[in-house]
Amino acid sequence: MANHKSALKRDRQSKVRRMRNRMNKTKMKGAIRKVEEALVAGSEDQAKAALQIAVPIIERTAVKGSIHKKAASRKVSRLTKRVNRMQPLG
Repeated sequence: MANHKSALKRDRQSKVRRMRNRMNKTKMKGAIRKVEEALVAGSEDQAKAALQIAVPIIERTAVKGSIHKKAASRKVSRLTKRVNRMQPLG
């Protein structure tokens, strides 16, 4: 355990940041899970609606620094590609 006043403060700050990052990541994973569940169910409308909700959540997680911005971009791209593949051509 830390002994110096500044080290104790740093410990408190890191705990708060860890909880904030976990909260953001959990919210993001839940949004992604809803898109994947809609894909498995085969519901195109639900998948598109879930994607519309998930994309801002993923981007917000990156802006807050919980994940890297390129990781967020990659997640959005892969989810969008999966949803678009679901719809028929034409």
